[in-house]
Amino acid sequence: MAFYETVFIARQDITSAQAEQLADQFAQLIKDNGGEVKKTEHWGLKTLSYRMNKNRKGHYVLFNIDAPHPAVAEMERNMRLNEDVLRYMTIRVDELEEGPSAMMQNKDRGDRGDRGDRGMGRGGRPRRDDREDRPEGDYVTEGAAQ
Repeated sequence: MAFYETVFIARQDITSAQAEQLADQFAQLIKDNGGEVKKTEHWGLKTLSYRMNKNRKGHYVLFNIDAPHPAVAEMERNMRLNEDVLRYMTIRVDELEEGPSAMMQNKDRGDRGDRGDRGMGRGGRPRRDDREDRPEGDYVTEGAAQ
């Protein structure tokens, strides 16, 4: 059997529970056709880079699949027919990824630490008051005639 990765995007107006049911339905199709879903990741509701069928957001789901090609073809056929699926993409891979995907690793990076650039000016340079470098009587006051 071959290894596949599939990501599909479900409509924004279904609930997270309905998106999980949809993923379970597609996983069951793979199992019924002699394959196995090794890993399922729900990436959550994310903003799309452009509108698809009047949707600005979508529920993303990733499958790592070990199945024969006809099982994957049947799953894709059902995704095309399902009105809740906006887009899907399946690729064949040499081996399945162990551990969380890059999207889930990125989600766990919530600790951004010290945001030390808050005192910086434009271009990452520290802000400085121009008056520090000028001689004492060299100030221009607002509204003063020269």
